[in-house]
Amino acid sequence: MSLTNSLFGRPLATSEERAEHIGVAGGIPIFGLDALTSAAYGPETALALLIPLGLMGIQYIVPIISAILVLLVIVYFSYRQTIAAYPGGGGSYTVATENLGNGAGLLAAAALMIDYILTAAVGISAGVEAVVSDQPWLLPHTILLCIVILAVLAIVNMRGVKDTGAAFILPTFLFVGTLLTSIGVGAWHVYRTGGHPIAAAVPLPGPTIKLIGYWLLLKAFSNGCAAMTGVEAVSNGVMAFGEPRTKNAQRTLTVIIGILIVLLFGTAWLAQKYQIMAMEPNDAHYQSLLSLIVMAVLGRGWFYHLTMWSVFLALCLSANTAFADFPRLTRAIAMRDYLPHVFILRGRRLLFSHGIYALTGLTAVLLIGFRGRTDWLISLYAIGAFLAFTLSQAGMVMHWKKEDPTHRGRYWHMFVNGIGAIATGITTIIVLIAKFTAGAWVTALLVPTLILLMLAIKQHYTRVKGEMVDMTPLNTANLEQPLVVIPMARWDRITEKALRFGMLLSKEIKVVNVDCDDGEQALCTVWDDKVLAPIKKDGLAEPELVTLHSGFRLVIGPLIDYVFELEHQNPGRKIAVLLPELVVRHWWENLLHNQRVQLLKLILLLRGNQRIIVVNIPWYL
Repeated sequence: MSLTNSLFGRPLATSEERAEHIGVAGGIPIFGLDALTSAAYGPETALALLIPLGLMGIQYIVPIISAILVLLVIVYFSYRQTIAAYPGGGGSYTVATENLGNGAGLLAAAALMIDYILTAAVGISAGVEAVVSDQPWLLPHTILLCIVILAVLAIVNMRGVKDTGAAFILPTFLFVGTLLTSIGVGAWHVYRTGGHPIAAAVPLPGPTIKLIGYWLLLKAFSNGCAAMTGVEAVSNGVMAFGEPRTKNAQRTLTVIIGILIVLLFGTAWLAQKYQIMAMEPNDAHYQSLLSLIVMAVLGRGWFYHLTMWSVFLALCLSANTAFADFPRLTRAIAMRDYLPHVFILRGRRLLFSHGIYALTGLTAVLLIGFRGRTDWLISLYAIGAFLAFTLSQAGMVMHWKKEDPTHRGRYWHMFVNGIGAIATGITTIIVLIAKFTAGAWVTALLVPTLILLMLAIKQHYTRVKGEMVDMTPLNTANLEQPLVVIPMARWDRITEKALRFGMLLSKEIKVVNVDCDDGEQALCTVWDDKVLAPIKKDGLAEPELVTLHSGFRLVIGPLIDYVFELEHQNPGRKIAVLLPELVVRHWWENLLHNQRVQLLKLILLLRGNQRIIVVNIPWYL
């Protein structure tokens, strides 16, 4: 087996697509890890803003998380309806485009693309922070760890949906199992001690009491809303499930949301009961909130290390949600000509591989640019997700409105999606205002920039289609042989092949030789003997040798000027430029030969027009 097949799996035929479909067990790690692992950083990001209040701020974490869970339940019911209404995949882009128009669709597309890139970056950086909490000596290698994990994720995802789900099932259930165990044991200690548990081992930051205000609570709420990102993933990936597709997707979403509610509330509740405050990320002895909670409940023994490594694995793998959905999203956008058509193509494992390449590259830029810091990346987060939530739910309201009035439950569906649109819309405004100066302005700037880029791509494809479409019969008038131009430095087997092919195309051939006065053997010295003699013998049309003098040893410039001068002197006639080219066996051998032909071809293509035709004449070494 080749190295490529070992890493990425053997190529799959189109007929094998059905075997790549997944069930509920595979859907949870593929589409749910992002949502589930947000329990590891969602409460902490909310609590981090309350650090100035010291231990007094802890009492607000449960109400804040409870408000987020109410919003989560609303969004859950909304997306259950979206899955039922769009069994072919009902992501925000599709729903918004079909029901609210192209403008709303592009807004949703830009928001979602940013959200998925941040999902991958935040998941990996949070995972690295978790393992650094357990092994502080790794802190200086944060960026390197992030890039290595990103590369591993990209390779695993290139193997296909089924292999990815199988690889991620164990880490997912290990993460969920260890966290549920910690929450369960912590709840038992709280019950056994009458609500006043004693921490097994935990460093507590000293209190710094300040006056609480609504603005601080709103900012904490907006930070905690990062815990809701990834909820839309199942509705985007409905087509990945096996039949019954809709039911399997809905069951997967239900399991994911159910577990997430327990993890989020349990984490916040234990933080309050054990009086554990988040730590400043810049602290030399920084520990994540989850690390502090597990230490408080079970101490720093083997279970603590198992939990933190499972959190590390799950958080890193949570970026897989973006890898699962980003390529599907870019394909849907490209199908409407708003992104390059390369995103439509399927790779060797029936994946939209170019979407994976793009996501990997953009995520790497973010991780390096933000030095793998979750607290810096989180400021850009959530806005894209909630904007997409709002547009999707508003689009679903219009979807149900257009349904047949006799449709059973039509008004109830409109009500559910309407509540979801209002709730997420208000949250979007709160998050944008609360986090604007902390970095949300970057997202607010990127969204219109992406929309303008997509509109420019659409304009290009529209112009191409307008010029290419031709339903008229073949035009056979004024068919004339082209005027053939062959740049030739010397007489050899490559140039002989080019001249032979040129003689098949036309009886009028101009062989152009640039004389640089550099002492090389001139073509003119062998022209009569090697070229004209055989041609005259067989009575064929003689090519013309044109010698251009270049005292400054320039070759490309004089050739380009000659071609365009010839084109100007022969209006209405095609100019075919034949470029003899040596094709070597190994890429590195190109370094041993000059690349004038490639440069000449590039310039002719960039500056040319419909009458100048460039033809490669390859000689394979």
